[in-house]
Amino acid sequence: MPTPIYMDNNATTRVDPRVIDAMLPWFGEDYGNAASLHHAFGRKAEEGVETARAEVAELIGAKPREIVFTSGATESDNLALRGAALMARSRGDHLITAATEHHAVLDTVRRLERDGFRVTTLGVDHEGHVTPEQVEEAITDRTILVSLMAANNEVGTLHPLAAIGEICHRRGVLFHTDAAQAAGKVSLDVESMHLDLVSLSAHKMYGPKGVGALYVRRRNPTVRLEPMLEGGGHERGLRSGTLNVPGIVGFGLACRLCAGELATEAERLAVLRDRLYYGIVEAIDGVTLNGPLEDRLPGNLNLSFAWVRGEALLMGLRGVAVSTGSACTSASPEASYVLRAMGIEEELAHASLRFGLGRFTTADEVSTVIDEVRRVVSMLREMSPDYALHRQARVLAASS
Repeated sequence: MPTPIYMDNNATTRVDPRVIDAMLPWFGEDYGNAASLHHAFGRKAEEGVETARAEVAELIGAKPREIVFTSGATESDNLALRGAALMARSRGDHLITAATEHHAVLDTVRRLERDGFRVTTLGVDHEGHVTPEQVEEAITDRTILVSLMAANNEVGTLHPLAAIGEICHRRGVLFHTDAAQAAGKVSLDVESMHLDLVSLSAHKMYGPKGVGALYVRRRNPTVRLEPMLEGGGHERGLRSGTLNVPGIVGFGLACRLCAGELATEAERLAVLRDRLYYGIVEAIDGVTLNGPLEDRLPGNLNLSFAWVRGEALLMGLRGVAVSTGSACTSASPEASYVLRAMGIEEELAHASLRFGLGRFTTADEVSTVIDEVRRVVSMLREMSPDYALHRQARVLAASS
């Protein structure tokens, strides 16, 4: 079978060939352990890691020493939330998050709740937004941390981080954001957005899987975390374990490439995304956009198709790689919890598809996907009794 057109870049991205080329030497001749500083092999590995640390920091306006390398955004979320909560337990026990967060955040705060912390889970509006006013109203004198994602992984909604961060800092509360989806796609700046902890993932920005980072603010305020992994004191004692030098080097270059191409790539993807959206809605009736038209990731498009099932759409679209929601919950028969939290009825939530456009998506591929979606939806609706009733009602309404 021919290779499908890849439109699942919110789940993962293809590693950029330039990143692969940069990583290859670190698997072979430059194989030293970055902690073995007593010989040249280790010192060269450390140089590679520190170069990457500076590249990751530059992407979000941080300082290199504020970057802690991890195995990915899930570990970074755990270290940020559990590390901050356990360290600050003597002065507070209240955490704030939102109903549409990634499970790496939601499951972690649930674990903290079982350990005695109190959690406020904010609702979202019909486009998936949390407002600064909601956050301010939820903060109490026992609140120690707010965690809100920069961009939603299913519907692409962007939160107003700067306004929320200003409130958190004014109230003396730490502010964490899971930026796995946003980093490298939209501008992030830890200073202007008042961010204290930021989770990052390489494989969401054309880097390798299995490597990520956590930004930990060092001044105004100095953020202190309880380590989750013990054993060796790597990464200034915050994350023990031998560093993944090839992955880290690739992560660093991926960040540098994203930083250099961000503005032009965001504009290109927004144009392609809108072409995909309008091409589908002009060809098919009963299509609903999930999330905002503006204030969303440039490459994200989430649509619901009335009178069909998302699983049937996936089966029919064999030539297109898309998903029905988060890659972490794609095997679940339940409707997307993100869409349900946005107030979307269960039937439409079950009939949703997420299209993730990326660096390697072309205009020709968008045109082909429009045609394929139109073909498959039309075929499925011909077999749908619900659509037959809808069409009959429409005919009766037109003749009356």
